[in-house]
Amino acid sequence: MSSGGLELPPGDGGHEGGPPDVAAGAVSLAQPPDAAAARTGAELDWSADAWSEVRTRAQRAGRAYIWLNLIEQRLRAVVGAVLRPIYEPVHGEDDWVVAAAGPAGQEWVQRAVAVREVSRRKGYLLDPADDNVLSFLTLPQLRELMVQHWPCFEPYFDDRREVELVLDELEVTRNVVSRNRALSQTVLSQAERASARLLEVLGGGAGSPSAERLPIDAVEDLVGDRYADVVSVHPDRVRLQRQLPAEDLFGGARRLDAIGIGLNLLVQNYSGRRLVRLAEAGCRVRLLFLNPASSAVKRRERELGLRKGELSRSVEMNILHVRRVRSRLTDPAAFAIHVFDETPRFTAYLVEGDAPGGGIAVVQSYLRRARGMEAPVLVLRGGGRGVPKDADHGLFTTYREEFESVWQDSRPVS
Repeated sequence: MSSGGLELPPGDGGHEGGPPDVAAGAVSLAQPPDAAAARTGAELDWSADAWSEVRTRAQRAGRAYIWLNLIEQRLRAVVGAVLRPIYEPVHGEDDWVVAAAGPAGQEWVQRAVAVREVSRRKGYLLDPADDNVLSFLTLPQLRELMVQHWPCFEPYFDDRREVELVLDELEVTRNVVSRNRALSQTVLSQAERASARLLEVLGGGAGSPSAERLPIDAVEDLVGDRYADVVSVHPDRVRLQRQLPAEDLFGGARRLDAIGIGLNLLVQNYSGRRLVRLAEAGCRVRLLFLNPASSAVKRRERELGLRKGELSRSVEMNILHVRRVRSRLTDPAAFAIHVFDETPRFTAYLVEGDAPGGGIAVVQSYLRRARGMEAPVLVLRGGGRGVPKDADHGLFTTYREEFESVWQDSRPVS
């Protein structure tokens, strides 16, 4: 049995023409090279399913590694900022980490010193800023320094237990990633949540309340400019709402513009009472429905195989619902309802918060045989924190301009 779990081919002593002195179970070296290749090649091949599994493992491990790398670098900065002023004046620039580790950490800090010296000799230190012992401490060692010197860190953190619990959760992921083993989606999601929480505790997760509806993650920070302002894609609206519920999407909005046939994502998933509170809190709302009496509704009914008048009645009910919401407002002018008569090409919800230029958009194209709940969904991030420099040419701006164009040609609902 080989190390990969594959059984080596037996000798050919029992076959006609084979060498009689080859013991059973041994590997015959006398066989022709092409026969050996034919025999072992099939065992070395990976099927399409195997390649798919490997890619999935690599993608999960890569995403987790980015989070762990951010945490480790942030923790080094925090440990250095707190402990360096205490130990460096007495022990010097090179030895303050050794002194801070103390007798309890003598073994691992000396190992870090040795690795640093090897890296120096072999030219592995590409950045002079990494030429210090602190840069060679791992996550568990940085945690040990915090625990040993907690009175020094206590003024900066509210709850030591919370920091330790989060680091415990990350240790599982770190162990799996460092040994190149399979990482489940559940553990990856747990690690991402724990990392985001720890970065926030360590003071590295500041942001405006509106941005919290769709927090920027480590992967988007690194590769977001490859995909314009698209931050996620979902095969249908059900999966979208698992990640971004309507309460998170619309809650706290200061400006809400929506265009579509019936706007079910808003009307059917966000109660009238919440809409009233949202508008009374200062959110300006503009809703664009497809005119239920237009020929475009009838064509859409035929495309979807609906009974005559079924879709138009649904749109009318949604319009009546938002009209009731508007009637309860002290400033109805801030809650505008319009209808348009053109062929509907997409549905979009453009939500903007307090941050200047920031926002989120949920966009779906209309497919001939699929209802809105079944159509793929794009989630876009408007200008502001974490958006690429060329975001002016992003999709958010495109759909914003399209909304404004249709709004100019639409008619208000009394």
